[in-house]
Amino acid sequence: MPVSRIVLGITGGIAAYKAAELTRLFVKAGVTVDVCMTGAACRFVAPLTLQALSGRPVLTDLWASGADNGMGHIDLSRGADAIVVAPASADFLAKVANGHADDLLSTLVLARDCRLIVAPAMNRQMWANAATRRNIARLAADGVVVLEPGSGEQACGEVGEGRMQEPEEIFAALMGSEQPKLLAGRHVLLTAGPTFEAIDPVRGITNTSSGKMGFALAQAAAEAGAVVTLVSGPTPLPTPPGVRRIDVVSAAQMAKAVDGNLRGVDAFIAVAAVADYTPAAPAAKKVKKTNSPLTIALEPTVDILASVAARGDAPYCVGFAAETDDVDRNADEKRRRKKLPLIVANRAQDAFGRDDNEVTLFDDAGAHPLPRMDKLALARRLVSEIAKRLPARS
Repeated sequence: MPVSRIVLGITGGIAAYKAAELTRLFVKAGVTVDVCMTGAACRFVAPLTLQALSGRPVLTDLWASGADNGMGHIDLSRGADAIVVAPASADFLAKVANGHADDLLSTLVLARDCRLIVAPAMNRQMWANAATRRNIARLAADGVVVLEPGSGEQACGEVGEGRMQEPEEIFAALMGSEQPKLLAGRHVLLTAGPTFEAIDPVRGITNTSSGKMGFALAQAAAEAGAVVTLVSGPTPLPTPPGVRRIDVVSAAQMAKAVDGNLRGVDAFIAVAAVADYTPAAPAAKKVKKTNSPLTIALEPTVDILASVAARGDAPYCVGFAAETDDVDRNADEKRRRKKLPLIVANRAQDAFGRDDNEVTLFDDAGAHPLPRMDKLALARRLVSEIAKRLPARS
């Protein structure tokens, strides 16, 4: 079931400022957010900020919850898909683990009838303390989802584990957990992004692919329960949660990485905009500018998708066709030439670098257009289409 309403709990800690961005992400996705803040949280970020972002009153007081029947600690969680506490302080985790309820948020959690997700944030020594470890173990045993903090520089100046996960990671964890596990038990290998073919040590041939579609597909496949390996060309995009990433630069490196990770793969999805040509003899030193024309001899790169599809043990292969004209004809001709069961076609000028896309699927049954939507929503739709077409495992 899609997430439609959550309760966002905020406890005291410097990471409370990140709750503003988390609220924005949920609201942008169409999720209703009811914010509940502890007294300590209000010392780090003003309730008015969260009210402005959520468009709803922020609750802070057990004795003034706003419920007509005076039972705000019960009513607030009814109809919510989840309670998300971010940040969750060491004190709050201890309360929940031991069933304490001395303020609105802890009482609300104790009276819930929905999932509880906590994103701890604290000093590294507090996180490592034996008492905290016992509390975390008890919460996990009680069915609470604990989003383990990351490691890095902390507000106190120390470095170690205890940093709250970023808002984007928390958002993806909740929204992804609600996706149907259509690829459970499957292994998916994807390519994404551009490649960079060196002319000399400082110049090269590349393209304007951002990698957004491939990364969205990797995220959607992981949400659907697949084991996902992503081979990515140069892009600053963050790795989706639960995805194994292999960074490459050139088409040759990408081909080698794909070939080395095909074992046990059920589906290969070739989203990357791989360069068709590469300099035949890259210069060892920077090529100096002169007044004469520069001629560079190019040679074809390996066709990664065709090579995989031609294997006797080939996985289910999905191609992408970014065309500038005659999209349908060129895409289906590419599918037939490479003997692919499925290809996804779009206009390159309408897709590269954008956050949304409009595509048409081509298979042996013909063309199947999909409406324009944001790339993650499209990726989830494509995962559904691929899952329906995947052959049963022998």
